[in-house]
Amino acid sequence: MMRNRIAPLLESALSKAHAAQELTTSPLPAVIIGHPANPEHGDFSCNIAMQLAKGEHKAPRQVAEIIIKHLGDGDGLIAKCEIAGPGFINLFVSEASWQATLLEIESAGDRYGRTTSGARKKVQVEFVSANPTGPLHIGHGRGAAIGDTLCRVLDAAGWDVTREFYYNDAGVQISNLALSVQLRCMGIEPDDPRWPEGGYQGEYIKDVARAYLAHETVEAIDQHTTACGDPENIDDIRHFAVAWLRREQDLDLEAFDVKFDVYTLESALYSEGRVEAVVQKLIANGHAYEQDNALWLRSTDFGDDKDRVMRKADGSYTYFVPDVAYHQAKWERGFTRVINEQGSDHHSTVTRVRAGLQALDIGIPQGWPEYVLHQMVTVMRGGEEVKISKRAGSYVTLRDLIDEVGRDATRFFFLMRKPDAQLVFDIDLAKQQTNENPVYYVQYAHARICSIFENAAEKGFTVPEKPAVADLACLSTQEDLQMIKLLTELPDTVDDCAVHFEPHRLTYYLSELASCFHSFYNKNRVISEDQKLTTARLYLLKRTAQTLKSALSILGISAPERM
Repeated sequence: MMRNRIAPLLESALSKAHAAQELTTSPLPAVIIGHPANPEHGDFSCNIAMQLAKGEHKAPRQVAEIIIKHLGDGDGLIAKCEIAGPGFINLFVSEASWQATLLEIESAGDRYGRTTSGARKKVQVEFVSANPTGPLHIGHGRGAAIGDTLCRVLDAAGWDVTREFYYNDAGVQISNLALSVQLRCMGIEPDDPRWPEGGYQGEYIKDVARAYLAHETVEAIDQHTTACGDPENIDDIRHFAVAWLRREQDLDLEAFDVKFDVYTLESALYSEGRVEAVVQKLIANGHAYEQDNALWLRSTDFGDDKDRVMRKADGSYTYFVPDVAYHQAKWERGFTRVINEQGSDHHSTVTRVRAGLQALDIGIPQGWPEYVLHQMVTVMRGGEEVKISKRAGSYVTLRDLIDEVGRDATRFFFLMRKPDAQLVFDIDLAKQQTNENPVYYVQYAHARICSIFENAAEKGFTVPEKPAVADLACLSTQEDLQMIKLLTELPDTVDDCAVHFEPHRLTYYLSELASCFHSFYNKNRVISEDQKLTTARLYLLKRTAQTLKSALSILGISAPERM
């Protein structure tokens, strides 16, 4: 918010200095606004003078003096400017300008924090994309939290977002799933010698088998599959098991408040001939060759460390080939920007998919699509790692966590670290109703403010609507101004999250804002005999509650009024 008002002032000063021929660099570099390491040195800082110094053949401080001469005060926005160190321009915003931002926050209402930086350009985000072979595990859960929040952040930053789920409903894993269900239908257990090495052993396979034998009807996303109950019919079992588990995954995601706009099936890429068409295109373009009874892609021509097999000796395609066909379809649908959120175990597919897309020679730029890869999650309870679920057997499910600690805590904890950092999910901490629990600490700040409003109303105070800036002049203590400054950073934080694909920045922001509020409340009386100050501080807290709620909403987390 405030940063976007400071940058144009500096740009105008540069243009004036250029017109006066005091600066000659052309074109002028972009003005980047930051914060001094020490808040006492100013509200904002800019290193533009150091960027220009070499080309201007002047000392950085001399360039800074020229810029400041043409800067002015921005109609009262800037209280003072200082040159620091080798040539930083440090700017101090006037108290009245800070206080006035509270009115801008109120005017934004529920949309506070949203920006227009995306200019409604289209972006497609694919995330979760789990094989329909079992319940969603905690890795899928982290991917769901990161992917969904990235979509929410991009939407808040002004992008036109399409959320997409890609089902890998073809290949060896699906065959193993069908065989596992068939054996369960026949009463064969995983400890039986006839059980296949790649079979699925979780209790949920029994549930699928029982449903199939009971002639249960499952409504899939794009088809209806009816169980015939015949354990000999492996094709019907395969279709039914996939549809049944897709429904289960949908219910898991619904419990996590994650929704998708588009569902794509890998099997459709084969049935529609897209996979075969991609392979023929790569052959025609001269980027494929036969060797050892297999068809290879010359992926080394596009930055890969070695060529990759596309079609194996048995005639089946390796897993990255349908991925290339799928992404070609994304490009044809008009998505010039695509972001894939996946687990770090998919790292090796990035280069292969991009190589295949480049080899198609259809205008797709290098580095497309973009990727966000998240690291693994370790679940702890009582100081020990939790490794298995009663339902899934070999892993902890997303539903396990939601049922035990709640949706809000699950989402917040999954988002507390950078995607590429490993995450420890402490169940005991997530269930605590203390300040040690980060999501409780943030939500309690909102609830605490709501209780202050109730107390104020009992004493006859109301929160004013659209007060005059002069009525907010009493918000002048260090804590008052610190709170206001932090409130104004939400739009910038949203933009930063969108640019860097790092939704965890929003959890950091909320934790800092909650800490700032709790500190403010412990040091300052909100309701006092000074009616003017009381009214102003109630207005400040109203804007604080508004900001907390807006930021939590972008994360998909509630803002309770009582706790």
